[in-house]
Parts: sequence; structure tokens; C-alpha cells
Amino acid sequence: MNNAFKALSDPTRRKILQFLREKDMSAGEIADRFNISKPSISHHLNLLKNADLVITERRGQHIIYSLNTTTMQDMLKWFFEISNYGDERSEES
Repeated sequence: MNNAFKALSDPTRRKILQFLREKDMSAGEIADRFNISKPSISHHLNLLKNADLVITERRGQHIIYSLNTTTMQDMLKWFFEISNYGDERSEES
């Protein structure tokens, strides 16, 4: 999960995830939405993939990126557990 938090620390990667929430996209489609180099977008996509925040599927000559909802759900579950931990401690007092 540390890789996921590290990946989320960058605003470009967070924006990529927002785009992928709308629809699956190729690297070229993602790059077209930014004013940065394609190698930079590729680097961001690799970090997101290594953090399991995105998954890839080959469709012909293109690699399509999708949001990995399982990892996102795991992170949300962790956030809720942490926030509820404080509530449970105050109930014990």
C-alpha cells in the first residue's frame, strides 16, 4: 500500500486516475490531455501500474489502462478502519 500512497502523492497521477474513472484509455489518449512529454506520461503510468492502481490490457497494438477498483476499495477500507479506530477508542474511555 506504500507504493499506492507514493503514487497518489503526485497531482499528475491523481489526474490520470480521475480520467480513468470516466473511461478506459490508451497511453496516447491520456497523454493528449496533458501538456507534458509522452515519456513523462509513460513514467507516471508505470508508477501507477506498479502501485496496482491501474491495470492494463492489450487491444491490438494498444495498451489500454483501467482503474484498478480493487486496490482503490482496499485503500478506502483502510481509511475507514483508521477513522473508525479513533471512534472506537473514544467509546472505550
